[in-house]
Amino acid sequence: MADKLSLMDSYDEFLRELKERIRSAQIKAALSVNRELVLLYWQIGREIIIRQQQQGWGAKVIERLAQDLKAAFPDMKGFSARNLKYMRAFTEAYPDEQIVQQVVALIPWGHNVRILDAVKDFSVRLWYVQKTIENGWSRNILVHQMESGLYHRQGKATTNFENTLPKPQSELAQQLLKDPYNFDFLSLGKEAQERDLEKALIEHIRDFLLELGVGFAFVGSQYHLEVGNQDFYIDLLFYHLHLRCYVVIDLKIEDFKPEFSGKMSFYVSAVDDLLRHPDDKPTIGMILCKTKNQTIVEYALREMNKPIGVSTYQLRDILPEQLQGSLPTIKQLEAELEALSVDVEDEE
Repeated sequence: MADKLSLMDSYDEFLRELKERIRSAQIKAALSVNRELVLLYWQIGREIIIRQQQQGWGAKVIERLAQDLKAAFPDMKGFSARNLKYMRAFTEAYPDEQIVQQVVALIPWGHNVRILDAVKDFSVRLWYVQKTIENGWSRNILVHQMESGLYHRQGKATTNFENTLPKPQSELAQQLLKDPYNFDFLSLGKEAQERDLEKALIEHIRDFLLELGVGFAFVGSQYHLEVGNQDFYIDLLFYHLHLRCYVVIDLKIEDFKPEFSGKMSFYVSAVDDLLRHPDDKPTIGMILCKTKNQTIVEYALREMNKPIGVSTYQLRDILPEQLQGSLPTIKQLEAELEALSVDVEDEE
């Protein structure tokens, strides 16, 4: 009986390892196919450009080419006139084939098309490509990040990290914080309090984590600390897996005030003493305010010896009550768009 159990355990382990290998091979094959497809599209775009330049072919050649390619490869999709124009634009956007091979071809064609449509600057395009690779963004998330101007918000928070953290952690932490944060998934009334903002963010924690960025792990809200026999509560506590440190977030639904930095310094010190593991990096404090005066923030952080950053946030515009019930929700709109959308590469 024991031999049979041992044999079953051995077989289960063998089966598990085989499944992992097959899945890994499937992923590698899919990535390889995608890379070859994107390179093919780049090469087609290059050939169209060369012939238009050297032989004087006009724009109408793309329509004819689309018809002939469809006739020659009836089972292949992606040879619509519109997609051929994207191939030409793709080659113009990335004239260096080596960059395409090593970076751009690592994300799907549909992602590349969205970047072409939304971003005109070469360096910004490459930044979104690299972030898509790093974070594994779906197409919808990529579009959301571009529409919210992530590139221009990244690393824009006012901080004292350069003076309070060693390199390279100070540089990594600086890039961690954005300004402003875009909470367009929330809508709060004028009489809202910090607890209302906190509650709304917790209810939308998935969207909140997406806006915070990759690496944040949620620890708790109104996190209890006992200091000097008194109770204190942190609005939001996170742990950042890449920076290997706690991140304390204090929410303010008003303009920044100098005394906010003193309170945050207290929280950061308490977390360092009570929660921080010897292997952890120094705790970081993040104050999220509705608005801020840059000069006041700089003065408030100048003499602080704890790493603190100050950012603002934007909320979704509030709709009149009589309209709120009659308009579709974001999820309903997404469902409608998903049903109606046709991928560029699937066009006939």
